[in-house]
Amino acid sequence: MLPALRRPWQRPEIGGCRVSTLAWIDFDEAERQRAQRIMALFQERDSRDELGLGAIRDSISDHLFPGTSTIQTRLRYMLFVPWIFRSLEGRDGSEIELAAQARAMEVQLTEALKAGGETNGVFGRDAGAKLQRLPSSVYWAGLGAWGIRHFEGSIDSYFASLPGLKRRRLLLDKEAKADGQREDGFWHPTLPEMPINLLESTVFKLSPDEAQFIVDRLVVSHGQSLLTVLARSRMKAECDYIWTHPNLADFPAAARRLVGHAEIFSDVMHGAALLYNLALSELRENEEWIEHYQGWMQEWAAELDGSAIEHWSLEDFWDAVAHPSHTIQPLARRFVAEWRDLALSGASELQNSTRARDLVRARERRLKTTQSRYVNRAVLDRWSGASGTMPFSYRWDVVQSHLKDLADAE
Repeated sequence: MLPALRRPWQRPEIGGCRVSTLAWIDFDEAERQRAQRIMALFQERDSRDELGLGAIRDSISDHLFPGTSTIQTRLRYMLFVPWIFRSLEGRDGSEIELAAQARAMEVQLTEALKAGGETNGVFGRDAGAKLQRLPSSVYWAGLGAWGIRHFEGSIDSYFASLPGLKRRRLLLDKEAKADGQREDGFWHPTLPEMPINLLESTVFKLSPDEAQFIVDRLVVSHGQSLLTVLARSRMKAECDYIWTHPNLADFPAAARRLVGHAEIFSDVMHGAALLYNLALSELRENEEWIEHYQGWMQEWAAELDGSAIEHWSLEDFWDAVAHPSHTIQPLARRFVAEWRDLALSGASELQNSTRARDLVRARERRLKTTQSRYVNRAVLDRWSGASGTMPFSYRWDVVQSHLKDLADAE
């Protein structure tokens, strides 16, 4: 069922945000983990990257909120995972046996959280032992990005390194004594101790020491990020988008610059996504959907700030969003520039503009080739009626949850 005409993209007044206190994180990923995240995104109806703008969105997200991802849930998993994995170090067993033990412990953690009364954000709450995506796979990259994980390889290579670890560490200890160095292991040496009853009954609430450990790791690994600024201030605010944060004026200049670009990019490109959905609705000859997206595009055009778009420097935008982990292709840049120009020339006319429709169609067909919904009737017939219809929020919902967990530590 399509969403009601009152759109969640419309920005609430800043005064409507509820303020108290907040905090948090960073994210980088090995190729296998990145592919897993991307696959997860394509399973989330409104996170789909139908027009190839994901690299730009993720560049902004990783600048603002490094170490986060849309499939993270609660912050204390950043401690649960290393606690479980570290408890396996020094155990006897093969790589396969130790990996199986880790999986069993992650499933057991689910039951422990349920026993502790937790219901929101529990991985495998309903799946139980059939859990497909383990918390470790979701948080592994962030653990490395924040400096909590010192081991530099993948999860598979981690388990491959465990057999014989005790013997290797004995040798390292001897070398350390000889040259004055010491081996800190696979995790940060100040990682808080694992609670004794962790796998029996536990909760998501952080202790003050645990919260401070996470903040300290952020300060060291990403001291200039907005995430770290918010984490250190321990201020939490409930608002739909980061640009509606009540303390926006107090953000560092670099963060305000990027947040400003993020807002305009989200607002402008949202229209292209809506036009794509409108065009597909027309191909499906679904009058209800057509009327829905026509109304939504009218609202989008009415809300668009033409003056802000006119003064939006794409040169400064591309400079601000450039990120070493993401490659923004020239064709993506051209698509953004051409759509921006169309929106500036008359946003209210775009749903009937042949040029705008051709631009969106050509972009989707280039990306999807034979799987394009414009040319593949079987793919079109499987379309549910909404793809990538939500404005970019740059993981703000997840970040708010993490910041709340930090602020509520006790």
